[in-house]
Amino acid sequence: MKLSVPDAIVFFILVFGNVILGASFFSGSKTSDQFTTGGRKIPAWVAGMSIFATFVSSISFLALPGKAYSSNWNAFVFSLSIPIASLAAVKFFVPLYRQVGNVSAYYYLEQRFGPWARMYASVCYILTQLMRTGAILMLLALPLNALFGWDIKVVIIVTGLAVMIYAMLGGIKAVIWTDTIQGIILIAGAVACAIYLTFSIPGGPRHLFETAIEDHKFSFGSFGPSLKDSTFWIVLIYGLFINLQNYGIDQNYVQRYMTTSSEKEAKRSALFGSLLYIPVSLIFFYIGTALFAYYSVQPDLLPETLKMPGTGDKVFPYFIATQLPVGMTGLLIASIFSAGMSTVSTSLNSTATIVLSDYYKRYINKQADERSSMKVLYSSSFMTGIIGILIALSLVGVESALDAWWSLASIFSGGMLGLFLLGYISKKAGRKEAITGVIAGVLVIIWMSLTPILITDGKLAPFRSPFHTNLTIVFGTITIFLIGFVLSYVLKSRKFYHRDHRVK
Repeated sequence: MKLSVPDAIVFFILVFGNVILGASFFSGSKTSDQFTTGGRKIPAWVAGMSIFATFVSSISFLALPGKAYSSNWNAFVFSLSIPIASLAAVKFFVPLYRQVGNVSAYYYLEQRFGPWARMYASVCYILTQLMRTGAILMLLALPLNALFGWDIKVVIIVTGLAVMIYAMLGGIKAVIWTDTIQGIILIAGAVACAIYLTFSIPGGPRHLFETAIEDHKFSFGSFGPSLKDSTFWIVLIYGLFINLQNYGIDQNYVQRYMTTSSEKEAKRSALFGSLLYIPVSLIFFYIGTALFAYYSVQPDLLPETLKMPGTGDKVFPYFIATQLPVGMTGLLIASIFSAGMSTVSTSLNSTATIVLSDYYKRYINKQADERSSMKVLYSSSFMTGIIGILIALSLVGVESALDAWWSLASIFSGGMLGLFLLGYISKKAGRKEAITGVIAGVLVIIWMSLTPILITDGKLAPFRSPFHTNLTIVFGTITIFLIGFVLSYVLKSRKFYHRDHRVK
């Protein structure tokens, strides 16, 4: 397949227009505060759009329709947990970070448990962002290679360098404003595709819904008590913990809370950015269901290779390339690219911010001036981008390594969330309780993440985790919190007992 000239024009105008827009913010991002917080003058709706664009990646753009096409709307339950997490962000997290006043999300952990906690969380975050950058760049190139034969490695390098240019030149302003434009492109592409699918299917919208209902495509999954299957409750609880992690401790989101002019504006941005994802994800799931109806009534339009199990994620890209009118194909491909570029640019800026605030100013040069700070921000952004590109190139054709990484990523994220909740909720918990809780929780997460991969059968089979993988972060986080919480009361009670005994 080849991209038509009109589609190519649409694609390149939208994608490279964003790069030029981002680079244009260079003159307004020449201090470390401007580079990391935008001078705290970003409008609330723009910061909110950036939060939304950060949440959505190119993986979501392709995977959500793929899930709905292959099964049902069970994964949409994840979105239903967002209001709870976003309200928690507005009620607790945003006021906390605005009060602390530090651009690093992990400064608070140092205040509660000491430097080790801040370093632990920031190292976990940096490792996660490096691999996330590589994974997004690699996965972004796959559909373009499959559809149009574009070389995967060339796409990875060009995309990575393009994002690096505007992320380095324009700082957080460039990232947030390009996120906003990219978010609008993404929404426009999804809405346009959903409308086209609805009215292009033979039989019209009525046939679409009749086919979907007949095959239970709108089902939210089982409401049973199973802990092994992806039930409604498993996905809902998983979504709640993941979204608490996102809006509570993720530097990508916390940094955006600090870019607005006031706490009130920050709360508005958090609510707008998080709640916007719900209707947009609904559109993605609707597209997947509509694709199922579209190809059910016209099975000859779908190649036999895409009718096999496990190929659901490839149906939407195939539809984009073969069925959309001229112009819309370019818009949809630009939407996929926009989602990926938004995620990568966010990772570059947030990682550079952490390197400056948590390491350089903390351990190397506590009295750093603006010149040295900007050098660190530029060099950190550059190195993050280069390492991300190299990771993406190394992941080409190695899907098993990618699966293993996502399991390891849960080890980092679960430990961070549990530690933060312990520090925020339990005022009695100290360093020893926190360290003990983290060790126990991470061991639980390792067991749940890796035993299903490493242990397939044999004598060790009984030691495999019997729980659904979505419960990994749930059990790990709860373990860290409960052990730290209980120990804090036990040790404090014993301390008071011995003190009173000595007095007597």
